[in-house]
Amino acid sequence: MPEPLPVAPSLSPSLRAAHIREPAWPVTRRVVFTSLIALALGGVAALIAEALRALITLITNLAFYGRWSLAAAGPVGNHLGWLVVIPPVLGGIVVGLMARFGSAAIRGHGIPEAMEQVLFNRSRIPARVTLLKPLSAAVAIGTGGPFGAEGPIIATGGALGSLIGQIISVTAMERKVLLAAGAAAGMAATFGTPVAAVLLAVEFLLFEFRARSIIPVALACVAATAIRIAFRGAAPVFDMPLIAQPGGEAVALYVCLGAVMGLVSVTVTRAVYDVEDAFEHLPVHWMWWPAIGGIAVGVIGKFLPSTMGVGYDNIDQILGGVLTWKALAVLGVLKLISWAIALGSGTSGGTLAPLFTVGGAFGSVAGVALAALFPHTGIDPRMAALVGMASMFSGASHAMLTWVVFAFETTRQPVGLLPLLGGCAAAYLVSMLRMRYSIMTEKIARRGTPIARGYEVDHLRQQLVKDWASTPVVTLKADDRHRDVSARMLAELSSTTHQGFPVLDAAGALIGVVTLRDLFGHHGKEDAVIRDLVRRAPVVAFGSWTLREAADEMVRHDVGRLPVVDQEDPRKVVGIITRSDLLRVHATRLSDANELEPSVMTTWRRTGNREKS
Repeated sequence: MPEPLPVAPSLSPSLRAAHIREPAWPVTRRVVFTSLIALALGGVAALIAEALRALITLITNLAFYGRWSLAAAGPVGNHLGWLVVIPPVLGGIVVGLMARFGSAAIRGHGIPEAMEQVLFNRSRIPARVTLLKPLSAAVAIGTGGPFGAEGPIIATGGALGSLIGQIISVTAMERKVLLAAGAAAGMAATFGTPVAAVLLAVEFLLFEFRARSIIPVALACVAATAIRIAFRGAAPVFDMPLIAQPGGEAVALYVCLGAVMGLVSVTVTRAVYDVEDAFEHLPVHWMWWPAIGGIAVGVIGKFLPSTMGVGYDNIDQILGGVLTWKALAVLGVLKLISWAIALGSGTSGGTLAPLFTVGGAFGSVAGVALAALFPHTGIDPRMAALVGMASMFSGASHAMLTWVVFAFETTRQPVGLLPLLGGCAAAYLVSMLRMRYSIMTEKIARRGTPIARGYEVDHLRQQLVKDWASTPVVTLKADDRHRDVSARMLAELSSTTHQGFPVLDAAGALIGVVTLRDLFGHHGKEDAVIRDLVRRAPVVAFGSWTLREAADEMVRHDVGRLPVVDQEDPRKVVGIITRSDLLRVHATRLSDANELEPSVMTTWRRTGNREKS
């Protein structure tokens, strides 16, 4: 008779072994390691942001004024006349060539591309994108493209984080955290919005809210913001005068405005993808599309130069209330047309500044109208512009908290949080009802991969093994004859709730697990005993574990069931947890989410009817 398989040391109270894991600690030394890298990454991302802004300024001076200078300049003051069409067309040609012969990943505004790498490529972004993305964006924006620099900076920071995660030895999860840290640091360095940048990373890149990811991302944003302050000071990026505290009627109107902006955001998002679809039908190679889009940018820029370039000054003017409602309406419409055509052409640029401009302009116009219709509510067109700006992006991106906090951090408007929260929530609700995917995820979904919306705590992490383990357990004695046990199990098969059976020695200690397949698929000696069927030392779970830890243990050891052992005496089997039990837990989750329960009134009526009868 063969010697019994050795019982793992962790099955005795006095000895502990590796293969029975204690519940995982939420933060390990690897998080410290990742955090240190993220701190340095945040600093580098901030420096890249400053360099990219300088490069955009240099190209702008060259394209529109023919001078080699880093002095602040924009397309608005140019005197090119109809020749203003030439710079965006040339910029489109350069970007098209870079995308065609460098990397097609530089096309678009960057965040969907980063999301795609996180979801489907283990957060690996090609190294060349780290260089080509900022260069292509600088060319596109510097030659008049109607984009902000923030999207390319975010994409470049993410690419840099991914590159570092490929150079050093890290897990795929840690590389994702570095990618998100670099991207968030890029946003924080652009706008000085560290908290909004962390939320952006959570809602678009991390797909989780856990200490192992939030800590490094937050530290990267702090480092990036600190360096931005050293370069540009601590003033808010958008200069907005203080607004009086809105009353209840005004807040209600701001919420209604947010709902309207939700509808507008749906229209805007669909318009962008309709333009992209139209470019798909052109009988020319996609390399030339940015140049074609540049024609539209230049023509519109001839009539309204403020639609060209980064346009942060437009947002300042909108929030400052210095433009008439007619000027706001023209700016909003023409900026939207120019941006939609340029982005749909596949050039390199961002979405944040254009959508903020459009949303702010439309919101301000609506604020003027509401103030005229309801003069006693105290509604302020400047606050309406802020709500419109944030609500537009909340609806378009299907993210709410990021843009509430962003609008607050960029203006430091102390009374803005309540109108912003109400307006963004209304826009988010309306947009989610009307549009399946956001402006960030539509492109990915069109490639045949649906994107989950919203994040929730893993249901298995909220349940303990002891509450779902099957008891009592059908166990087998190690020295029983295989032939006798098979006959008995065949007779009792219908009453068995699980298909794996712990095997105990003469002292009642666990030595392994055998399955029905082992029992009925064994064709050995006639006098074989159950001990002969045990193939390896047992893999077990404690009752105090969560079901997620048990499920991970099943995957790690490629087993379909785990004996549950006593916490004080790990040799003693008290239950068994199987894959079927895990499915039962998910069945309760679906029931809780979808089955309507009777109301209090319904229950009361039923009780009253029974009492009467």
